[in-house]
Parts: sequence; C-alpha cells; structure tokens
Amino acid sequence: MYWKRTVDQERSRMVQKGQIGDGPVLYWMSRDQRAHDNWALLYAQERALVLEKPLAVVFCIDLEYPAANLRHFAFLLRGLEELQNTLKNYAIDFHLLQGAPDNILPLFLEKTHPALLVTDFDPLRIKKRWKEKVLEHCSIPAFEVDAHNIVPCWLASNKREYAAYTIRKKIQQQLPRFLTDFPDLQVHPYVSAPASIQPVTVNTLLKQVKDKSVGEVDWLKPGEKAGINLMDDFLTHGLHSYSTDSNNPCLDGQSNLSPYFHFGQLAPQRVAWEVEQSNATRDNKEAYLEELIIRRELADNYCYYADDYDRYSTFPDWAKRSLDEHREDVRPYLADLETLENAGTEDALWNRCQQDLLQNGKLHGYLRMYWAKKILEWSVSPEEAMANALFLNDKYSLDGRDPNGYAGVAWSIGGVHDRAWADRPIFGKIRYMNKNGCKRKFSVTEYIKR
Repeated sequence: MYWKRTVDQERSRMVQKGQIGDGPVLYWMSRDQRAHDNWALLYAQERALVLEKPLAVVFCIDLEYPAANLRHFAFLLRGLEELQNTLKNYAIDFHLLQGAPDNILPLFLEKTHPALLVTDFDPLRIKKRWKEKVLEHCSIPAFEVDAHNIVPCWLASNKREYAAYTIRKKIQQQLPRFLTDFPDLQVHPYVSAPASIQPVTVNTLLKQVKDKSVGEVDWLKPGEKAGINLMDDFLTHGLHSYSTDSNNPCLDGQSNLSPYFHFGQLAPQRVAWEVEQSNATRDNKEAYLEELIIRRELADNYCYYADDYDRYSTFPDWAKRSLDEHREDVRPYLADLETLENAGTEDALWNRCQQDLLQNGKLHGYLRMYWAKKILEWSVSPEEAMANALFLNDKYSLDGRDPNGYAGVAWSIGGVHDRAWADRPIFGKIRYMNKNGCKRKFSVTEYIKR
C-alpha cells in the first residue's frame, strides 16, 4: 500500500523502547479527545499503516478523578459518545475503560498485545504519574505526542520560562514549521477481528459519579462538532472586534472555546490556523493569538517544569519574600471557603463572578484575575488563598484542573509570569486590582444586574 508520511516526527518522542507486539497499534487517548486535527491519532495511524496493523483507541475514565464532578464528567462523556461514533466510520475501534489508567490499562495491554503504544502529552502531575506507572508494566515501544500545543512543549523550551516575553520569541521562531493545516484521518484499511465493543453509555456512567453537587451547563453543547461550530461562529462574529471587546464582560467578546480546549474536543492549532487564514485585521488576530498560543503554551511550560505548580512554593523568590513581609498585615475583611463558595462576600462584583462560575461553569478572563486577587486580599495567608482559589476553579469551571487555571491563579496570587509592582498592604509587590480598575474597563453595574 502506498503510504506518505504527513506528521512531523518532532511532534513525537519515544518514551520507552521495546519489542513490537502482535496486536494493533494502540492510541491511549487522554488529553486530546477528538477524531480530527489530532496529531497523536494521526501519528498512531501512520505507524499502523507502516506496520500494516489495525488501529485502536482506548480511553480510561476515572470517575474518582480529583475535583471532577457531574458537570465535568457529563461534558467529557457526551463528547466521547460522539467520538466513538465518528471513529467507527474510519474503521477504528474505540474502547472505554473504567478506572484509573495505572490500574486498568496494564490489564488491557496484557489482553490485547498491542504492537506499540502512542499517548498524549500532558504536563500535569497526575497524568505524568499515570504514564510512568503504566510504562512499568509495558514492554512494547511507547511514544508520546504533543497534540495540544502547536509547538511541542519540550521543543518550545527546555526550562521553566520566567514570563511571556521570555518564551514568545522561542515559540514564534518555530511557528512557521509547526503552525500548519492538518492532514485528513483515513479510513483505516487494516481491521481487527470482530470484537465486542461496548458503546459509551453516558447516562449509566453518570449515575456512578459520586459528586453530583455541581450540575451540567445548558448553554454549551459538548463534543467535537459543537466545538467546530462555535469556532466558526467566533471567526465570523467575534474575531473582528476581539482586540477592543475581549476585556469587557458585558459584551460577548471572547471565544468561549476554552472548555473544548480543556477536554481536547477542539485543537488549538485548528483555531490558530483558521484565525491566520481569516480576513480579520492584524491587530485582532495578534490579540487573540497571543492568548491562544503564547499564554496557553506558557501555562503548559509552567506545569511541565514546575511539579509544584499548585503550591506556594512555586512562586518566584521576589513574590515569596514580599508576601512573607505582609503576612501579619491586618485584613480589613476575611472570607472563608464557605463564604466564597456561596458568593456571600461583601463585594457585589465578586459575588457576581462566583455566581457565573456556579451557574455557567465559566468566568470571563479579565474577571477571573479580579476574582483570584480578591481571594488573596480576604485570606489569612497566601497559601490559603491559593488553595481556595484552585478549589473553586477546579470544582465549578469547565476548564478547571488545567494548566491555564493553575498558571492563572499563580499569576494572580503569587506573581508567576509577572513582575514586582509598588509595595502595598497584604499584596506586597503582587500586582493589585480593585473595583475601580474594573469600572474603567466596563460597566460594573450592568455586569452585576445581568
């Protein structure tokens, strides 16, 4: 069979040597939950075509994943249900396993004897530990593919970057090579022997979710097709005014694509490619691409090279010194976790922000900074502020439990990727925000009343 290589091999790296097995090429899908525009799946298919092997996808769902609840699992599972049906049209089997991957996947590997293993890159601690433990029980070749970042994280930089300006040039130098269109997924010519593939049973699995305290959202439809549709709508109606409207939460000026990025139902590279091909002005393109590429990939860099990305210890030295100097400052107001979670503070704007998280699972990017900084101001310590902000973001936000969230909270509370500012009570030299600053950006009264 004629075969042409279409995936840049630098998007992948071997994470384990081994002997090729007798079974199919297996793609262990985790972070990138889509059939199209997925470099990991495309790479796995290329390897399967070379070896003349069937191709299968396996996904392990851990219904006890930390901080995840009904809201998150519903969005994930409804996307996987669509994905399984899509892959069937390409003669690719999709297996959904229930349990933590380090427990359930080694048994599946032993049963299926795959030729080799391909998996997603993920910088988070729990995902890296899962991968290490699975590979301990794996004797076949294994490859990791960064299908989430446009420039693979390990190529963008070999160290933790100090700020956006230190990584921007490194990424921009490599964009001409990596920011391309995607090849098409092929109908796979090598098919496994007929096997019993269990369909994704969304409602049955959702009944098993222990934390049902946070319900599904109804304003955003999950899945790959819905992500593409929302992208198209943003390109048509939102991108052309992005540089002027995106920081105003009273306007529909943001893309709202972050939940699809988080669950891997939409490729950031697809969006970046379409933005570049659009007829929007350069100012609007650059404003959006700065966030989509530079800031988002900086967050991956942060979590990949800082294993304590969710702790006070990860703050830069200047920030820790400054915060330590103000530990004993009198807080004019304190809000514990219960008060914060129930949106019961003395600040009506902050309460409206928290209600957005509670009801919609998403908070406007500009307001998320204000939301986190007020938590620092109202907490007895920066450690408490960090813990409470991450708890609330991870529990209620659809795109919580994500490098962007960890980096954003660390920026707001601990000066990560920022610089020292004028010294002031409680905040020290951490960048300060207050309601007056918000009033200069948008109508606070209008936002609260909507």
